Amino acid sequence: MAIRDRFGKWALSWPPLVYLILFFLVPSLIMVVAAFRNPGDYGGLAPMYYLEEGKLVWDLTLDNFYRLVDEPLYIELFIKSAGYAGITTVVCLLMAYPLAWLIARSGKKYRDLMLLLVILPFWSNFLIRIYAWMIILGPQSAFTKMLNVAVTSLGFEPVRLLFTPFAVIVGLVYVHLPFMVLPLYANLEKHDMALLDAAQDLGANAWQRFWRVTWPLSLPGVFAGSALVFIPALGMFAIPDILGGTDSIMIGNLIKQQILDTRDWPFGSVLSIMLTGGVLLIAALGAMVGRGGKKRG
Repeated sequence: MAIRDRFGKWALSWPPLVYLILFFLVPSLIMVVAAFRNPGDYGGLAPMYYLEEGKLVWDLTLDNFYRLVDEPLYIELFIKSAGYAGITTVVCLLMAYPLAWLIARSGKKYRDLMLLLVILPFWSNFLIRIYAWMIILGPQSAFTKMLNVAVTSLGFEPVRLLFTPFAVIVGLVYVHLPFMVLPLYANLEKHDMALLDAAQDLGANAWQRFWRVTWPLSLPGVFAGSALVFIPALGMFAIPDILGGTDSIMIGNLIKQQILDTRDWPFGSVLSIMLTGGVLLIAALGAMVGRGGKKRG
């Protein structure tokens, strides 16, 4: 019986382990090795070693890391990307929390319908949805024209929506909002309403009931949703490419440019390592904050 149980555990754990090794660990190791190599004459990677007077010479360098440190532009771009991701996370949280609360407190019939509406955008192609926002925010769209009529009537200059940081934030929020709603709903749906009734009986008003009862209990959902929004938003490149201008590029756009356009794979690998390290650091800080919140609770 023990052998059968052990075989069952291995059968369940090996497929995802092999998947992670092949499609995460191995590419990550290739990226790390590429970061220490020189770019080829026609792009890509130069040979890792060569023979000189019969001796094997390794052609490795730290110049790509020095370049990252010497030019503050890249660090500034990473900070800028983190700012975009942070704003997206905060806006998603402000929009998703009341929606998730409404869904969690609705009847089963309406709850299922609202959940369907939340996940409905996933049924269409990602790029098609972003191009739809390109049309909505375009200078000839009805929305932009009505907005400019209102703005000019107040004595201000007409505004441009497309190819601006505002358009990038709109696209990021639109794409990632469901990833904030679903974890919050999963958390809020499990809350015991008797706790709110008890707080009300003890004299707590609506704000106090929310801040002292609902908010602390919902922090696991807040942390989970924030991670699901912030991390992918930090490395996003398609939305800035389509909706943003030259002043709205993010770190993902720079990595894409280095890998596909410039074909400077070593420096693109260094930027990817920086992005991965930043994401891991942010995830670790979030986990520490989450553990601290649980201990205080």
